[in-house]
Amino acid sequence: MTATAATRTDRDIQRDVLAELDWDAQVQPNEIGVAVDDGVVVLTGWVDSYPRRWAAERCAHRVRGVRAVADDLEVRLAGTDERTDAEIAIAASRALEWDASCRPSGSTVTVANGWLMPPGRGGVRLPSGGTAERELRRLRGVRGVTNLVEVRPPEQPGDGEVRLGLLRALGRRVGTSGSWRRWTGTP
Repeated sequence: MTATAATRTDRDIQRDVLAELDWDAQVQPNEIGVAVDDGVVVLTGWVDSYPRRWAAERCAHRVRGVRAVADDLEVRLAGTDERTDAEIAIAASRALEWDASCRPSGSTVTVANGWLMPPGRGGVRLPSGGTAERELRRLRGVRGVTNLVEVRPPEQPGDGEVRLGLLRALGRRVGTSGSWRRWTGTP
């Protein structure tokens, strides 16, 4: 018995994306236009927050048959959510300072017309990717984030440091001889 893969038409995908947008409580489906061409979904229109834009994009990605999503949604903030670039920059730098997983190392956040660019190479050290972007895109007044953050693995100690640490640990144990002091030069 052979299984035939049912190919989905663009119209079917469009209908399902619209239904998914309607289902998701974070999105107002009447704000968003959906066009589909060869399995590529194009989202158009405007939303009132950056998280809603991301929620709409996630909705489209969840639908079976979607090959790619082009997010052409515009974020139009309500008048009370408007902030100057200086206010956004201050809030962004504070958010990164307060996040224990982000360790700033001298670089600064760049803000232009509500768009944030977190520090890139040599900027924020992240134990896992995306932390800085998640923190920054939730800030009030942010229209978007261009993520230039480089994820670097934590620095590993050299072989000599590891050996010295092990020898010192052995020396602290009850019942081991003090011969490790001869190797480390420790009194």
